[in-house]
Amino acid sequence: MNISTIKSDQVKSRISPWLIRLVYPLGSWIVLPLYFGRITIKGQEHIPETGPVIIAPTHRSRWDALIIPYAVGRMVSGRDVRFMVTSSEMEGIQGWFIRRLGGFPVDVKRPGPSSLEHSIEVLKQGEMLVIFPEGGIFRDTEVHPLKRGVARIALEVESQQPGCGMKILPVAIGYSQPFPSWGTDVTVNIGSALDVAAYDTTTMKRSSEKLTHDLESDLKQAFNHQSEAMVFQS
Repeated sequence: MNISTIKSDQVKSRISPWLIRLVYPLGSWIVLPLYFGRITIKGQEHIPETGPVIIAPTHRSRWDALIIPYAVGRMVSGRDVRFMVTSSEMEGIQGWFIRRLGGFPVDVKRPGPSSLEHSIEVLKQGEMLVIFPEGGIFRDTEVHPLKRGVARIALEVESQQPGCGMKILPVAIGYSQPFPSWGTDVTVNIGSALDVAAYDTTTMKRSSEKLTHDLESDLKQAFNHQSEAMVFQS
């Protein structure tokens, strides 16, 4: 079934202007600098200035949800980021904040069509969307096999809006400790963006496999560089 044919109003997200103006400076100038040790970010010149972008980071900690906006968000690129978030994290006061900071839920084990469609609509509006392609948090130093959802969504956007400039941005995040605590060093390595227009959208299965493979290779390269930097710092 074509993702674009599925309609649902069950999944919605928005960015609260007043909340985002409070949270970004608070996180960037106070929370992260005070909690972590050295924060090293490389490759910010690779962040696309315009057009739809899927930010595809490695996932090593819940802190990643703050590190990503710090590394690529409005105080760096002038752009806000949306998040596809595990549905279990969308409850209570945390869920209230996440929804107003651009997050929306997805069942990572059985992604629903409404979440996929909402992702496509967000990207068709030219926004940046964070999707963790490994599908979960891993505490080791390896890039785990990627889910094909990122590639499928990107190709679907490109097929619906040819020439929209759809990109996928690989981002490797690493911590000097498996479970980050006070004083942990952080390294973020941003790779070159993959141009989705270079892949054939008429052969979705084959192209999504190729795009996923290329993204995984780029993430491994970025993660290796990131790991070398962590070793050097230590």
